Amino acid sequence: MDRTTDDSAQVAGIVLAAGGGRRLGGRPKALLAHRGRPLVEHAARALREGGCAPVHIVLGAAAETVRARARLPGYVLVDNPDWEQGMGSSLRAGLGSLAGTGARAALIALVDQPGIGAEAVARVVAAYRSPSTLAAAAYGGERGHPVLFGADRWADITASAEGDRGARAYLRAHQSAITLVDCSDIARTDDIDTPEDLTLLE
Repeated sequence: MDRTTDDSAQVAGIVLAAGGGRRLGGRPKALLAHRGRPLVEHAARALREGGCAPVHIVLGAAAETVRARARLPGYVLVDNPDWEQGMGSSLRAGLGSLAGTGARAALIALVDQPGIGAEAVARVVAAYRSPSTLAAAAYGGERGHPVLFGADRWADITASAEGDRGARAYLRAHQSAITLVDCSDIARTDDIDTPEDLTLLE
């Protein structure tokens, strides 16, 4: 079913791209090369082409270098000075940056999953029904990314997002409310976490 422009504009996108790549020897994931460009560009473009507007990118490690090297016109860059505290701090920064945008939901994507593109984003965006919607891509029946949070849930998610757990505790507590959107046929969930994973980049 086609969504109207007005509907899709209700869902903002947030790319969590602040990590320092500790297990990669301190190489910030946002700057890893994929198809000749920094990984952060691919993640941001997937959200934009998948129907998210606006798209905010949370930066942390090497933020100034990311700004200098990556081509990110039209995106909102959000600095997370507390990025070393883990993904939870970036999720809080990203959701906080949407205040005043009129967004009714936020779709969260991770910078280090290049196998998740615009098609998967669009499928999860299409699951939006109301500001209380909770939806996530699923792979083989297991919940994965991207994840969509209706705006009515942001305050509780922000309050529970700590360390590297991000929204895991919240999602576990509200499992019965999550709409799972199968994306197994159009996306790969590989994370770029270790030097061995670098072979997944093109």
